[in-house]
Amino acid sequence: MRFNRKGTTKIYYLPVIAATTLIPTTVEITAGTDYTQQINALDGWSLANTPIDTPDMASTFVSKIGGDDAAADSSLTFYEDSTLDDIETDLAKGTVGFIIMFSKGKTAGAKGMDVYPVTVVSNSKAYTTDNEAAKVTVQFAVTARPLQNGTVPS
Repeated sequence: MRFNRKGTTKIYYLPVIAATTLIPTTVEITAGTDYTQQINALDGWSLANTPIDTPDMASTFVSKIGGDDAAADSSLTFYEDSTLDDIETDLAKGTVGFIIMFSKGKTAGAKGMDVYPVTVVSNSKAYTTDNEAAKVTVQFAVTARPLQNGTVPS
């Protein structure tokens, strides 16, 4: 069944996941921060492969094999709060942790949990004279292979 990510997908920041499998416990998820309502836009948050050409003398066709995987440049754009500075302090440059996207919602047993090990590499306010809400963009470096399509723990 088709669905709209808005209203369904949940986005959390977790400071710690102990398991090397990148599957968080419910305690670790509860200790994290749900930023879903503060997010205006997201960019990246995917993997791409760079195939390797493998030509040979037997053919004029250049075949390929799978090459290195790399994460896209990834960021989250938040609405800036006029009194609180939680985005600026909790996600300051150099902060290490995990971004979790519960793509199909945060229902225990559901598939679609993506976990990205990250370091914050930039936290910048957007200044504009346009008629729009104030925003902060946080750029992340994905530091290891993410877990994709995991099961939400119960």
